[in-house]
Amino acid sequence: MKGFAKGIVKTRVLILIIAFALLIPAAIGFINTRINYDILTYLPSEIETMQGQDILEEQFGTGAFSLFAVQDMPVSDVADLKARIEQVDHVSEVIWYDSFMDLSIPMEMLPSDLYETFNSDDATLMFIIFDETTSADGTMDAIEEIRRIADERCFLSGMSAIVTDTKNMAEKETPIYVAIAVLLAVIVLSLTMDSYLVPFFFLASIGMAILYNLGSNIMFGEISFLTKALSAVLQLGVTLDYSIFLWHSYQEALERIPDRDEAMASAITDTIQSVVGSSITTVAGFIALCFMSFRIGLDIGLVMAKGVVFGVLSCVTILPSMILVFDGVIEKTRHKPLMPEFDRVPKWISAHYVMFGLIFAALLAPAIYGNNHTEVYYDLSETLPDTLPSVQANNMLKENFDTNSVYMLLIDKELGAADTTMMIDDLKGVDGILKVVGVDSLMGPAFPKEMLPDDALSKLESDRYKLMMITTGYKTASDEINAQIDEVGRIVKGYDPTAMVVGEAPCTKDLITITNHDFAVVSFVSIGLVFLIIALVLKSASLPFILVAVIEFAIFINMGIPYYTHTTIPFISSVVIGTIQLGATVDYAILMTTRYIRERRDGHDKKEATQIALSTSMKSIIVSALSFFSATFGVGLISSIDMIASLCNLMARGAIVSMFVVLLVLPAMYMIFDGLIIRTTAGMQAVRDTESKHHTHKLIGRESYV
Repeated sequence: MKGFAKGIVKTRVLILIIAFALLIPAAIGFINTRINYDILTYLPSEIETMQGQDILEEQFGTGAFSLFAVQDMPVSDVADLKARIEQVDHVSEVIWYDSFMDLSIPMEMLPSDLYETFNSDDATLMFIIFDETTSADGTMDAIEEIRRIADERCFLSGMSAIVTDTKNMAEKETPIYVAIAVLLAVIVLSLTMDSYLVPFFFLASIGMAILYNLGSNIMFGEISFLTKALSAVLQLGVTLDYSIFLWHSYQEALERIPDRDEAMASAITDTIQSVVGSSITTVAGFIALCFMSFRIGLDIGLVMAKGVVFGVLSCVTILPSMILVFDGVIEKTRHKPLMPEFDRVPKWISAHYVMFGLIFAALLAPAIYGNNHTEVYYDLSETLPDTLPSVQANNMLKENFDTNSVYMLLIDKELGAADTTMMIDDLKGVDGILKVVGVDSLMGPAFPKEMLPDDALSKLESDRYKLMMITTGYKTASDEINAQIDEVGRIVKGYDPTAMVVGEAPCTKDLITITNHDFAVVSFVSIGLVFLIIALVLKSASLPFILVAVIEFAIFINMGIPYYTHTTIPFISSVVIGTIQLGATVDYAILMTTRYIRERRDGHDKKEATQIALSTSMKSIIVSALSFFSATFGVGLISSIDMIASLCNLMARGAIVSMFVVLLVLPAMYMIFDGLIIRTTAGMQAVRDTESKHHTHKLIGRESYV
């Protein structure tokens, strides 16, 4: 390792040249990595709803549709607008009144079901079918073009419209996320560092690592918008303290080694040994996300695990090279750190360990209860502001057509007319269903199928399937619509066992089931991996239980707060936050525990060891927590996408909660369980012997007194 460190120091100029040259392919990779804005596409491909999506694309040439409502517009103008929309690239079909009847025939002559499907007071409704999937680039381009054609009297709803609005907002705000994170990081580093310039070198080296990470994502073909929005700020937050550690190691080495090259080689060696061990738990947390059935966990997990590795490599190669090359300039900007030293606080904390132990015991039950009862939402439209066109369109449909969501049925084309009619009648009797829209339901016996234009018929029937749309007054992801979907599935499979219920609402129902399972799996895997790492690093049978319990307590507090503040959080937060907080902040506990064990082995009693561990670790823990906080807090404040804002708020708060729990509760655990720790930790035999002799002497002393 020493030879590697010396090689870095010797080739520092070459390293910087290569590092800057690599930014070019990284930028190319970043630009050419596709971003997926539809998180429902990350559902497992083997579930029925996703298989149904594939059938829609194969059999009907579509995977997406939108409802297009028009208010206060003459029929002739609506027909002209429909014709213009049909000319838009990737619009496969626009179904409206004139798809079934000539405009010369008054609408009042239509069957009542058909009339009510397309009309409500002064509003009329079209079904726009696209020739690509919900989140395909062509579909989103078509959404944008339709909006340009339409005016303020027109409202375009549906999942594709939501995805398009999400894309536009994310692309606009993501650069702001990075700028806010960098600004707050500079403030934190200015408070904790002894140079005005060195924070900028920290951020430059981390920024290069972030770009390498984002550029290398091209190997995956695409990443989710959530991963893109969070990866930069999250990578900054979890790797910034590696740079701080290198700088402190370098300053300490300079006190005993006058040659700067030798001092930096020593600092690199120390940093590799400490940072690699520290980063393993963070990587383990992200790897745990890869075990989710909902594949967005794999997306986030791989990108962030890779980001931590790039962060470590940058910290021990690029950053030392920068510091040495610009050493003279850095020295001219030295100043006294603004963060105070913590001298009295460790003594006060260790003296009041019983109080903090009681606080832990008192808060544990309400924290667990809050964590288990925090409400989450799954409706993706709720993550967006009400001012967006797609959200306004959904509200307009609710007000004018009493429609909250639409989903589809795929029925065997050979199902007889009598059975189809009975099935439709049964479906219309299900609570919350407003309309069943299909060839059989719309035309009825008075209007035989032959009267329907072939072009329109081809969009509602394929060689194997009939396509029906169900409009419902229930909201996507609600208990009511999930029960409705179960009932619809029971009815249609009673007539056709091969029938499928597909669309946004059924996909979201599957999402609820899958993520509930994923939460248990990810929690189990992350705790198991971190437990194993702690056991191997600290060589202890008891400390993994204590440290994991302390950090899990911090997670319970963080995730329980929304329950007590009556805040509903997005579903993804409940799955990933615990894993990220555990992996990223358990390092605080490992850092202090390592020092505690060392002091106990050196002969200090448990109180002295606790005080020393606190005093030597407190500043590092505070700086690390503030670094994580600074990278995420600002994004949580300014993001208009609630899914991103909520995740960042929870991560920022989680860092601070973990910091306080480690600094206040963990020392109490040392004091309370010291006997168990020294009996179950390797290398503590001398401590056990000393404690045993001390105990024996106390007993002898008491007997002599008696």
